[in-house]
Amino acid sequence: MIDRTELLQTFNALLQPERFRDYGPNGLQVEGRATVRKLVSGVTASRALIEAAIAAQADAIFVHHGLFWRGQDGCVTGWMKQRLALLLAHDISLFAYHLPLDAHPQLGNNAQLGLQLGLLAQSRFGEQELGFLGEAQAGLAFETALALADHVAGRLGRSVTLVEAAPRAICKIAWCSGGAQGYFEAAIAAGADAFITGEISEPQAHYARECGVAFLACGHHASERYGAPAVVAQVAAQLGLAHEFIDIENPA
Repeated sequence: MIDRTELLQTFNALLQPERFRDYGPNGLQVEGRATVRKLVSGVTASRALIEAAIAAQADAIFVHHGLFWRGQDGCVTGWMKQRLALLLAHDISLFAYHLPLDAHPQLGNNAQLGLQLGLLAQSRFGEQELGFLGEAQAGLAFETALALADHVAGRLGRSVTLVEAAPRAICKIAWCSGGAQGYFEAAIAAGADAFITGEISEPQAHYARECGVAFLACGHHASERYGAPAVVAQVAAQLGLAHEFIDIENPA
């Protein structure tokens, strides 16, 4: 058992949210009971995750996508009321870290995605240096972008949208999890042969073909399943807490 405030301080010390310009508040978004015995980690603070955490008898939930974002109207109605009502009725705290969780060099979404895919980061790029650039680990080689796409699909367990470019071996690989298609131009400028992210928008197909750099979209949720459980596993072990990762299926 640990005090909720000490848990927040531990998360903040690890993820350093003050370093980031973000789209919403990082840290404790909903205050629950004062002490925590069990943590549930997940990707998004959906009603399904909250209900699963209640069933798991969690005292706190840690997610990448919290409840509050810039531009919301602030009304507590509909789905927002339903989620908040569950958290408050069961006195469960909600911790959420967005960009700080993407960026952590060992435990974050991008670092953990690289581990899942067998990629070794050598440098960072893009706004707030969220993008990772590197090469495949020893024993992995990709003669074509299609070979890389097949590898990614196999490791993540879902299909990949591939926009192929100039036929060439894929040596330098850039990646940034989630909705980071806007980082593609920075990845090209950084010297990548291929860029892996979660989503694709209309312009990226043209950039890929015109610049000769392959673009792979492997799913927003699929690319961000790994940071939250990695962070919470470390913190739970450090503080002597129980931890369970609950993955709510999402085709996005």
